[in-house]
Amino acid sequence: MIRALLGGTKSQTRRIVKPDPGPYWNPVVGLCNPAVIDNSGYDAPGPEIFGASDETAGRKFPHGGPAHCIWVRETFFAYGRWETRYTEKKQRDEWHFIDMTTECGRAYQYDADSPDVSLATGRGGALPGWYKRPAIFMPRAASRILLEIVSVRVERLNDLSEADAIAEGIEQMPCEVPDTKLWRNYRPENGWTPRVCMPQNSFRSLWESINGEPNWLTNPWVWVVEFKRVAP
Repeated sequence: MIRALLGGTKSQTRRIVKPDPGPYWNPVVGLCNPAVIDNSGYDAPGPEIFGASDETAGRKFPHGGPAHCIWVRETFFAYGRWETRYTEKKQRDEWHFIDMTTECGRAYQYDADSPDVSLATGRGGALPGWYKRPAIFMPRAASRILLEIVSVRVERLNDLSEADAIAEGIEQMPCEVPDTKLWRNYRPENGWTPRVCMPQNSFRSLWESINGEPNWLTNPWVWVVEFKRVAP
């Protein structure tokens, strides 16, 4: 998905609405909170403050609305060393990574670029080295992708269209048949062929590879976030 963002083929993402609003939620998209009531007694559209509102309260997408920017974390390589620190909560020493990338005049490297990085082995050495770091630990200074939110809406997960599935950044696969498009299957172990014809099936395999098959079958409410990439 990082490569899809960099290549400009991903312009949507879906996130599960939390807490679960339940099976009988009837969201009204684009109403302010409280909803504006017109003279006929019906809800009148107001400012798009919330992604959705219902009879009790508005629900706001936790990462902002249109014109807000969000920065992206990804698996990366940082230059530094490890040291142990005593953790009062766990009553024991724990390893902590000391990021020295910028301090040593180096630039962060990114796993999506498949860089030729000579990784250090083990922890506890006196000299710093390159270490592969999970996305969750990426500092803001290392992020190279900035996205501006264009719109936010809510819908059931299974309701995505073919265009939505493609906008999620699924990968098109080579096909020997002219005028035929095939898409990547992200869960080849589920019995499907490595390539699928329907974009929705490709996205489903991607979703299930992250969240599991049962999650798709429950068809949860999701935030649908459309965005565009902007210069950091």
